Amino acid sequence: MATPQRRVAIVGISLSDCGRVDGPTPYALHAQAARRALADSGLDRSVIDGFGSAGLGALAPVEVAEYLGLKPRWVDSTAVGGATWEVMAAHAADAIAAGHANAVLLAYGSTARADIKAKRRTSNLSFGGRGPLQFEVPYGHTLVAKYAMAARRHMHEYGTTPAQLASVAVQARANAAANPDAMFRDPITVDDVLDGPMIADPFTKLHCCIRSDGGCAVLIAAEEYVPDCAKDPVWILGTGEHVSHTTMSEWEDFTVSPAAVSGRLAFERAGVTPAEVDIAEIYDAFTYMTLLTLEDLGFCAKGEGGPFVEKGRLLRDGELPVNTDGGGLSACHPGMRGLFLLVEAVRQLRGEAGARQVRKAGGRLPELAVASGTGGWFCSSGTVVLGRS
Repeated sequence: MATPQRRVAIVGISLSDCGRVDGPTPYALHAQAARRALADSGLDRSVIDGFGSAGLGALAPVEVAEYLGLKPRWVDSTAVGGATWEVMAAHAADAIAAGHANAVLLAYGSTARADIKAKRRTSNLSFGGRGPLQFEVPYGHTLVAKYAMAARRHMHEYGTTPAQLASVAVQARANAAANPDAMFRDPITVDDVLDGPMIADPFTKLHCCIRSDGGCAVLIAAEEYVPDCAKDPVWILGTGEHVSHTTMSEWEDFTVSPAAVSGRLAFERAGVTPAEVDIAEIYDAFTYMTLLTLEDLGFCAKGEGGPFVEKGRLLRDGELPVNTDGGGLSACHPGMRGLFLLVEAVRQLRGEAGARQVRKAGGRLPELAVASGTGGWFCSSGTVVLGRS
């Protein structure tokens, strides 16, 4: 007889200092976020028996766990770019549900901006020139260029316009205006976006994410720990993950992202539909990512993303609030931003988002949220459906 699966919830969340953070190391940002998330949960650190981290050290997450004083019996170091944290959350939820762990801490920290300012590193144009990528790198296929190529294909196939893509950045900035932690809060217009310096056609500067420092942490625990927590749980209802390609030649359709698979799986496993979702937190290194992910998650039909995003639907008080903190386009983007999506989704479901809090009819709090991370150049996707009950 099969052992019943335990329910799993996010019970603690926090950001480290974010934005312009010149002093602390990435390790220190991990620790700051982890301490704050544990305090947010109200649990003792002794309950943590699982740890996930990526992007720092030669033996992640071993080095970071040691820095935090943890000796976990379950670990994950999955590294699939921006989708890393949604994929890790899925793995952690599965492990906890099966009894392989009880409480898993996911932590991230990066000084991407400060390192460049201090000339400790330079901007990276590509992910490297080994393996399959060696056949593309010599021809100048930078990361931003790959996203731009994909956006151009969508424009060719469906008539999507630069102004429609620009409206994604405008609405992200409007949402950021209510977020005191956002790096950029001053309003922008579609013309501001279109008239900016060209980065990779059709992307101008404001079509692209900002570069910041920062970190965050999320504590995921089994249902039996919930009564001891300081705050109401946010339940992980369903997850999905998918990888599709690394070389552009193996991407069958530039207008379809791996979220088309990860989203379908997450919604099926959660037993809900996109129409029931109140909030979407979507990885937005570029405006096209938001538009395409909305299509592939099922919030609008394929090819209809342009008209869907230009009507103010993504605003905090819009039909489908998206990236309510301002996203990577305006709030923060220290690298693999996917964990920040989970933090913001939980804040909104708890009713802790302050001036940017989304309210349903009658002032009710949102019930369902989806966080969908993207890695590489639409190479990977992880989607998590979250609920208050």
